[in-house]
Amino acid sequence: MNRPNLDINEIPSPGKWLTLSLQHLFAMFGATILVPYLVGLSPAIALISSGLGTLAFLIITKWQVPAYLGSSFAFIAPIIAAKASGGPAAAMIGTFFAGLVYGIVSLIIYKAGYKWIMNLLPPIVVGPVIVVIGLALAGTAVGMAMNDPVTGKYSLLHFSAALVTLIATIIFTIYGKKMLSLIPILAGIVVGYIYSVIIGIVDFTPVMKASWFEMPDFIIPFVDYKINITLDIILLMVPVAVVTLSEHIGHQLVLSKVVGRDYIKEPGLHRSILGDGTATMISALIGGPPKTTYGENIGVLAITRVYSVYVLAGAAVVAIIFGFVGKVTALIGTIPSPVMGGVSILLFGIIASSGLRMLVDSKIDFGNNRNLVISSVILVIGIGGAFIKVSDEFQIQGMALAAILGVLLNLILPGREKNVDLFSLNNDEADTRNDVA
Repeated sequence: MNRPNLDINEIPSPGKWLTLSLQHLFAMFGATILVPYLVGLSPAIALISSGLGTLAFLIITKWQVPAYLGSSFAFIAPIIAAKASGGPAAAMIGTFFAGLVYGIVSLIIYKAGYKWIMNLLPPIVVGPVIVVIGLALAGTAVGMAMNDPVTGKYSLLHFSAALVTLIATIIFTIYGKKMLSLIPILAGIVVGYIYSVIIGIVDFTPVMKASWFEMPDFIIPFVDYKINITLDIILLMVPVAVVTLSEHIGHQLVLSKVVGRDYIKEPGLHRSILGDGTATMISALIGGPPKTTYGENIGVLAITRVYSVYVLAGAAVVAIIFGFVGKVTALIGTIPSPVMGGVSILLFGIIASSGLRMLVDSKIDFGNNRNLVISSVILVIGIGGAFIKVSDEFQIQGMALAAILGVLLNLILPGREKNVDLFSLNNDEADTRNDVA
């Protein structure tokens, strides 16, 4: 393994520190602001909550794990559904409880070890659910790409902006070098935005009116809404934690390989999961989307070999500052829906493909009827949008229902193999089995 340019606790010079932190900020920026854009939350709050969540994560992991936490795509559909049923308050309450699940799992792992969770979440369950996350959002992406956001009808002009964005993002993803290879999403959005300006579908009026300093639209419990916990909200949001927990474990394995430390043992999987859950709860308390560790930023660490946690902390601080800059928030708001739709087509497809990759890398045998049944039920229930509704207060919808059924089928159906202990695998094999970013 090559010697790091900056190790975990090394502090760079001020100028270099800012540059390296901005690089991490740009790596997560496009995806982190896309989530609130899609679900109708504030991008400014998403930036602030990602910064606060990252700092909380670094503290909880004893300043040993260099990770950045951004907005989670897994919760897009549940947040939209929660907002439709109970407004932003319902989404925030559900988000808080999803983070609370992380805390409970962390405590159990601390007491009982980690093997039980891998038996509960094998690839045959997690892989198809990840596919559902991507494909269930396909209609949203295509609708944003093809339609005029004002009239809601098909517009070739707007669709052209989506296609330009999509093509640019693909080019940067495949052929990007150096910095561009780290930020293909952000670079694609910039190209699509410039094209949108040229064809006249961008309105700069909000940017001109915005102040440099503006207080973001925080959504605070007991101040902006009353706490009304319903079983419907919990069942809508909490089961998605099944997927994000698996994603978190995969990221920790990959990060351990990149940095050359065993983060499962020290500071421990329980600490990193607690940090992730705490970040999500902090986000819920101020009106932001759920959080997750970001594969994009792990990629930055691998390429630069700069592992300093202070660089990640610097990125977090800059993200918080950006959230209070009114001009930046207003500029984000002027990005046309077709531009976000264009980049979403690729992103949601990549999410679905990541689920397929997990199944392939894990050598799942679909000649085995047991595996065929589990994956088939998850895919159709999740993508088809099936739900169980006993009353207005008791509903299990779409992705949540698919995840629950997947776990139950895996536990109930005969022929379940003992799960492979992923933490005993060699680094390369662990990488391919678990990188579901």
